[in-house]
Amino acid sequence: IDGVGLGLIFHQNLGRIFDIWCLHIPVANRTPFIVMYSDIIYCFVYFPLVELVKIVERTIRSEYQHSPNKPIYLVGESLGACLALAVAALNPDIDLVIILVNPATSFNKSNLQHVTPLLEVFPEPLSPSLPNILKSTTGESLRKVLNNVVQELPLQNTAGELVKDFITFSLSLPVMVLADILPKETLLWKLKILKSASAYANSRLSAVKAQTLILCSGNDQLLPSQQEGERLLKLLPISKCQLRKFDDSGHFLFLEGNIDLVTIIKSTSYYRRGKYHDYASDFIPPTLDEAKKVLESYRLYNLVATVMLSTLEDGIIVKGLAGIPSEGPVLFVGNHMLLGLEKVPLIFQFLLERNIVVRGIAHPLMFRRSKKGKLPDISYFDSHRIMGIVPVAPTNLFKLFSSKSHVLLYPGGIREAFHRKGEEYKLFWPEEPEFVRMAARFGAKIVPFGAVGEDDLGKVVFDYDDLVKIPYFRSEIESLTSEATQLRRDAGGEVANQPIHMPLILPKVPGRLYYYFGKPLETKGREQELRDKKKSQEFYLQVKSEVERCITYLKVKRESDPYRGMGPRVLYQAIHGFESEVPTFEI
Repeated sequence: IDGVGLGLIFHQNLGRIFDIWCLHIPVANRTPFIVMYSDIIYCFVYFPLVELVKIVERTIRSEYQHSPNKPIYLVGESLGACLALAVAALNPDIDLVIILVNPATSFNKSNLQHVTPLLEVFPEPLSPSLPNILKSTTGESLRKVLNNVVQELPLQNTAGELVKDFITFSLSLPVMVLADILPKETLLWKLKILKSASAYANSRLSAVKAQTLILCSGNDQLLPSQQEGERLLKLLPISKCQLRKFDDSGHFLFLEGNIDLVTIIKSTSYYRRGKYHDYASDFIPPTLDEAKKVLESYRLYNLVATVMLSTLEDGIIVKGLAGIPSEGPVLFVGNHMLLGLEKVPLIFQFLLERNIVVRGIAHPLMFRRSKKGKLPDISYFDSHRIMGIVPVAPTNLFKLFSSKSHVLLYPGGIREAFHRKGEEYKLFWPEEPEFVRMAARFGAKIVPFGAVGEDDLGKVVFDYDDLVKIPYFRSEIESLTSEATQLRRDAGGEVANQPIHMPLILPKVPGRLYYYFGKPLETKGREQELRDKKKSQEFYLQVKSEVERCITYLKVKRESDPYRGMGPRVLYQAIHGFESEVPTFEI
């Protein structure tokens, strides 16, 4: 990446989960260009590029021999992306994950292709006007980025020796903004190898079978990267390829301080130790920095001053989460509020107060789609994946319990999250006790909880029943629903009615969200007992009854909260400090 790989200095977290190899070509390298004609699509291939491909290929084959059951990641930026594609095309038998960053496969659509003839007509030394011409092609912003990066580099040992390579970005050929630094020969050499690499990779796209992640910048002044990302997404295997866009970023994505490659890999579920991604065993808990960044994206929740109550073993209700068991497996079972509004504060409060990562069981639409359509892009849920959500499936619940995780489950699913007018806090659970036997098998503690407050945030004024009466909206709902994997098709009752739609909500001045976690229910030692269908059903109804009791308790108690309204809360914090915890009702 960035030609010599010094961008890795800003991605040291990679070393914690990967063994890293970095391809480096010295600035002084001037392998002659020998033209070789071919009967493929393109009429020229340069030997230097072929040699680069062979170097990378030898390295990955060597690693494959040592660890044939582990994936090998190839991260390529610009020209490096072309190399990664070429190597993947030539090695379909090796399990590769390729990450393409602003791939230079779009060279023939960029202004850079016009620079070569311009350079060839300039004599040595280069005309003083050339740098200005090239700056207008590529933008002055890159120069500022480079200057800042060089000033911050720890110029010691190997890094100090590579500073010149860093400045010239040996393999990142679009560096014409540095034309006043680089000699004409260097620029010509780089442009030619970039053109060759683009042609070479494009001619082999159909042979690429590797899992691919494309990262594209929206402010790339060197290449039309986002358009190229969309093009590659259509040409590469659709089931193995995803695209992420960074609208405000420039060409050298990895040199920007707000970009963390490890976070990107985790949030896209591209980190795996075996042939397939395992949502339980391949999960890496979020770092504090990652959690803070995700929390910042939901900072509007700060307005609701969340109240959380839990129950100790002796039945005493306390403020905070002291009553939550520290050791897993633990299963939290509760109610969905409108649009799942309660999930984010719950997960973050557990992490901040108890350092417990709660693994939420989520609908498959957050991970995959039956077809492309109008639902929010999969990338919309990247922050949820960082925090550990898992697709709903018995095997995933089994794995989470096996790893003694704290698991969050909403039996009401989409039906509760997209409820109708007047259905606030009503449970829509399946008739069958889906989770009881699995929990008993691992001796998991089940913590029933209730959450209220949606009616203090907004009011549904136009719901599903209203929308389906209008032909246009009925068609839209059917289209949205068909995009997502359908669950519980064989289930009876309302829980099987899961149309995806967006109700019209009239917002209110924010009130508060309240959570009440009941006393943990033990299943340890009851596995044989709960295998009995009748006993299992009784226990299931007990959990449901406890959730309803928690909801009722909160609805009654919040009436006596003097800080339920936003005005009193703002006044309290204005007096006591905006970081102060706002009181609530007496328990």
